[in-house]
Amino acid sequence: MEIVKLIGVAIIVLGFALKLDVLAVVLVAGIVTGIVSGLDFFYILEIIGTSFVNNRLMSIFLIMFPVIAIIERFGMKERAAYLIGKIKDASAGKVLSLWIVIRSLASAMNIRIGGHVQFIRPLILPMTTAAAEASKGSRLTEKEDEKVKGLSAASENYGNFFAQNCFPAASGVVLIQSGLAVAGYDVTLSSIASASISVMIISIILTMVQVFLFDRQVKGGKK
Repeated sequence: MEIVKLIGVAIIVLGFALKLDVLAVVLVAGIVTGIVSGLDFFYILEIIGTSFVNNRLMSIFLIMFPVIAIIERFGMKERAAYLIGKIKDASAGKVLSLWIVIRSLASAMNIRIGGHVQFIRPLILPMTTAAAEASKGSRLTEKEDEKVKGLSAASENYGNFFAQNCFPAASGVVLIQSGLAVAGYDVTLSSIASASISVMIISIILTMVQVFLFDRQVKGGKK
């Protein structure tokens, strides 16, 4: 019966429902599905091994998780928040304004800093939270805390997305140039990059307006 070959789906659902180890559940599901489909056991292992090798670059980001764990384990996040909290007149808007400028300039020069996992979660978010609490003079409400998380993540997205095309050799610039060439427009990579500078500046200004409006809301909620 062909339906038996779907047993892997049932194994995955059952394994997830029982909160078993995800990797073990997926491997078992794959092996069992291969066996009931009539495949040789060693051929199944070969398929799994080949797939892993061919897609190994996709799992490189997993290396960052132990790094983040070490950072948090030894209190780097807490120290960063403590130092920001001690700065006179610190605010979430000032921290995020500084970050959007740094992130945008780095993207414009094709310097790969930033990232939600590498920078926002362990450093920018706790620093912004501490600054917001310092300006408010008390703990943030749950709604304010969620707003800080959203603004911190958004600043990363703004800086990366709107500034990366300022670099002439960026993949996005090449894509735009090739698309316009097909449509009959003769433009150069440098002209596209130059036009993107104004977009970057506008995004920085609008981000600053957004985060400083949040500052006003937080200060208006002082106890």
